Amino acid sequence: MICIRVGVASLLLLATPALAEHIVGRASVIDGDTIEIHGQRIRLEGIDAPESRQTCTDKKTGAAVRCGQRAAFFLADMIEARVVSCEPKGRDRYKRVLAQCKAAGRDIAAAMVDAGWALAYVAYSREYELCEAAARKARAGMWAYEFIPPWDWRRRT
Repeated sequence: MICIRVGVASLLLLATPALAEHIVGRASVIDGDTIEIHGQRIRLEGIDAPESRQTCTDKKTGAAVRCGQRAAFFLADMIEARVVSCEPKGRDRYKRVLAQCKAAGRDIAAAMVDAGWALAYVAYSREYELCEAAARKARAGMWAYEFIPPWDWRRRT
């Protein structure tokens, strides 16, 4: 399933001065929405994935499912050893670069939301709302389980 992005920029990012040129290289996965290239932490702009230790609940059995780990593994499998190109859009409150990144020409954030392993982070961007709606309808990734949105889960821990 491939979604269509909305393409609306966050007001926060519009207020952020432009950063340096593209960051290009092989990426290491930190978690489902953060990668590292050449020692630079990069947060995928416009999405929020479950934290590494966050779990979801299987609706049928009530068993815990390691959704955060699955999101990170999905991202790692998607990137593999490909060169990743990131266009910086700003910085987050932790001073990580916020960027739109591509591997093999595909928007990584869109792929994460499309597969159901990340949510559109509408507090900052509405770009991936349609991706999320399609994933929810298809019960892809986390949508097959009961889960707490990552931003709420972080507040509770």
